[in-house]
Amino acid sequence: MIPFSPARPGPRHPFRPVRSRPLRRPAVLAAAFCLVLAAVSGCGGGGSGKEGPVARQTHPGGHGQGAARGVPQGLPGMPPLLDPNDVYAADRPNALSPVVRNFPSRVYVPNTESDTVSVIDPKTYKVIETIPVGNQPQHVVPSWDLKTLWVNNDRGHTLTPIDPATGKAGKPVDVHDPYNLYFTPDGKYAVVMASMDRELVFRDAHTMKRMKTEPVSCLGVNHADFSPDGRYFIVSCEFSGELLKVDTARMKVIGQQKLPFDGAMPQDVKIAADGKTWYVADMMADGVWVLDGDKFTEPWLMPTGKGAHGLYVSRDSKSMYISNRGEGSISVLDLATRKLVKKWELPDGGSPDMGGVSADGKELWLSGRYNSEVYVIDTNDGHQIARIPVGAGPHGLAVYPQPGRYSLGHTGIFR
Repeated sequence: MIPFSPARPGPRHPFRPVRSRPLRRPAVLAAAFCLVLAAVSGCGGGGSGKEGPVARQTHPGGHGQGAARGVPQGLPGMPPLLDPNDVYAADRPNALSPVVRNFPSRVYVPNTESDTVSVIDPKTYKVIETIPVGNQPQHVVPSWDLKTLWVNNDRGHTLTPIDPATGKAGKPVDVHDPYNLYFTPDGKYAVVMASMDRELVFRDAHTMKRMKTEPVSCLGVNHADFSPDGRYFIVSCEFSGELLKVDTARMKVIGQQKLPFDGAMPQDVKIAADGKTWYVADMMADGVWVLDGDKFTEPWLMPTGKGAHGLYVSRDSKSMYISNRGEGSISVLDLATRKLVKKWELPDGGSPDMGGVSADGKELWLSGRYNSEVYVIDTNDGHQIARIPVGAGPHGLAVYPQPGRYSLGHTGIFR
């Protein structure tokens, strides 16, 4: 996200700052349920956005369905982890689900100030199509079942479905204030980050019908990630510098804390491969907060670079790429040691923001938020492969397809 500026339509944070509040202890979760491998397909039916009966299947990916021994039971209906020690075990290079295997490889770039999505062919590094969408598109989000890409038209109060098999946009679906979008690990609900409305809105993952609204007291809910068992997720609140912990099944906030930095502005949230350590980028603290999600402890700050913003895990689960939007660099974190091992500088600077890793893991794609361009970085040595002109205000671009059995949302969090 970007802080309020005259270039952005409408104020994003017209609220007064809130004072720090004591951490609430999470409510005790119910006893473990028996594992039910039920998931839903059809999220948008390839982009129609119409309501209707939904077919069911065990997994959207149709592969890797068995759980590894020792994997704890998770949220009922959630596909089990393949590896208890690696939440990203299903995201290995080119391990594409049968659902997406025949989709053309594309990069979808939402241009917030142009109200368009630029479509890039990653083989030629050229824009091959420009799709008109709603007002202020923020992120392009893969659906849980991998069949639909949802464009979050924040100020247009709609979601535009794109069929990744054909690249065609469908009829927009009315959804109020969809700044960002996530999906519960069981595939049952879409979670709308309604930033201006100060709400987490749980909707049917297929029809987008509102099911439950959870009001929040923090300002600017924007990014999230889920625990390995799917039973909770952590949300960043950028305008009040806070974090929320949310019980997935109960759809209820169970913890809240103020970050220990004056003017904190948390952005992307990502869990480490081991499922124990959480990272939260902070564009004002110029680094990444590190915390224990289960205990929801007070985090400590790891400085990375000016304007730390996006977090992306490598295909081998060993590294995390951190985009430092304010200085035009990418920091590389070794997840095993929690040490920063490299920093890649973009030639001629830039404003690297949100994006994703290519299916083969060899490229990192990031939008240039203030430069109307997209950067392609070689993940082997960090050199810039391409710099591609797009529309104005490019933000949450999605590289698609990517490996994984199902999507938890944002620009592509796959399990």
